[in-house]
Amino acid sequence: MDAQLVAFTGVAAGMVAMPGADFAVVVRNSLASRRAGVSCAIGVAGGLLVHTALAVAGVAAVLAAVPTLFRALQVLGGAYVLYLGYRALRSAARPLRSFSAPDGAEMPAEQPAAGGSLRQGFLTNALNPKAPITFLSVLPQFVPAGSPAMPRTLLLASIIVALALVWFPVVALLVDRLGRWLRRPRTARAIEGGTGVALSVLGLVLLTEALMA
Repeated sequence: MDAQLVAFTGVAAGMVAMPGADFAVVVRNSLASRRAGVSCAIGVAGGLLVHTALAVAGVAAVLAAVPTLFRALQVLGGAYVLYLGYRALRSAARPLRSFSAPDGAEMPAEQPAAGGSLRQGFLTNALNPKAPITFLSVLPQFVPAGSPAMPRTLLLASIIVALALVWFPVVALLVDRLGRWLRRPRTARAIEGGTGVALSVLGLVLLTEALMA
């Protein structure tokens, strides 16, 4: 058994499962519907595919070498995450009755289309400029000395995307499974509010780091 590959899988699993903007948008969309949550999860994995492809191609090295380009992407990503936070906070501020369906079924205030959820997941991840830098710094550590770099790096990148394709849909399905409780008006408002605060803080951190650099 390849000990380095096993170690990398553990590290990659921790990176993928670490709570952040991706996790927050998947949970928020999953509150709307199972389809929206899974679509958002697939979008996140698609964003990871972009980052791993950039790392394999070495384009991430350009981001590290050109601070202005990195900051521009950081501002763009931070602004988008902040926008998602604003939308969640706006939704949480609605009257409690807006969280309930006319027939009494409990549900969140907004029900995004699958396409919109897919796009949200993809953009939230793809616009994170730190991801390709992280991959660029981590992947080479698990390429054995003397072995061809490209095949090994492609394998490592594939593991990351595969883990994301498992983890985020599982999160979406778990949230949907607990949906009856999670979609109660007060609970839904609390989750929307918490998600909005988390996304807003993450967006502000990205923007502050970019503007203060």
